[in-house]
Amino acid sequence: MISKAIELLKTLIQTPSISRSEDKTADVLEAFLWVFGEIDPGKKTVLLNSHHDTVKPVSGWTRNPFSPDVEGDKLFGLGSNDAGGSLVSLLIVFLYFCQNKNAAYNLIFAATAEEEVSGDKGIESILDELGHFDFAIVGEPTQMQAAIAEKGLLVLDCIAHGKAGHAARNDGENAILTALNDIQRLLGYEFEKKSDFLGDVKVTATQINGGTQHNIIPDQCNFVLDVRVNEMYSNSEVFEILKNMMKSEITARSFRLNSSFIDKEHEIVKKALNLQLKTYGSPTLSDQAHLKCPSLKMGPGSSERSHTANEYIGISEIEFAIKTYIALLMFND
Repeated sequence: MISKAIELLKTLIQTPSISRSEDKTADVLEAFLWVFGEIDPGKKTVLLNSHHDTVKPVSGWTRNPFSPDVEGDKLFGLGSNDAGGSLVSLLIVFLYFCQNKNAAYNLIFAATAEEEVSGDKGIESILDELGHFDFAIVGEPTQMQAAIAEKGLLVLDCIAHGKAGHAARNDGENAILTALNDIQRLLGYEFEKKSDFLGDVKVTATQINGGTQHNIIPDQCNFVLDVRVNEMYSNSEVFEILKNMMKSEITARSFRLNSSFIDKEHEIVKKALNLQLKTYGSPTLSDQAHLKCPSLKMGPGSSERSHTANEYIGISEIEFAIKTYIALLMFND
């Protein structure tokens, strides 16, 4: 199983799959796997999901990002860590249970696209086709720790309005100052509901643009807020709170990417704890944001390696992941 997983991952690395251009890796996966299993109505159903798209290679690569080079325990290549290792591990585990019939659950496997850009042709586009599932395991590099909560994302485009005037005179209303006052107010605000796993809702100003000439008081200033939402709020709730605090006009790009949470008493969390796996809250976004059921984010590799030059996954990490996934999903003795 380990060698099959590694060989498949090497093929995927050799096949460019930048987000929104993942058709060739989809062909690879379809050729490797085309399985329909029987559904046992007496069992719960679990979705096993990871993505086969990648970001574009960054400029710092010192090796070919599409060459699956092995040095010792490390397999290098774009997408090896995020999230190729998780993808092939979950796929091999799915095949294992198709052959051995000792899974505690019905299993659905979905390798999906456009995760890196939160695109509408990703997992969202096939949820109706997948049918019912009770919970999900989403494969992302977490060092096989179990992320039982994940922050949501709200991106706000903001416009501060003012009144133009001559910079040499004491007239006009400076839109830049209006924007700065709003930003300062937001950065000093503490949301009432705090999370044990994800901490506070975090608001960060990431872009700002105002003014056209040095001698004109600007009547408009545009800025962008990146808001990371804990599981205590929906994105729409946070939007309304911020809207009522600001003088600037704000528009949300989307409300789709909400936070995720699975109860500590859920059976899959208890199984993870029995296997001595650590639980934590994740600050990074994944396809969990699109799921309406409880979900656990867990996979081989490290989040710190994602989107970096000379990305790699440990072969031993994939081996450990496969064994751990099997232990999570099989019947207890």
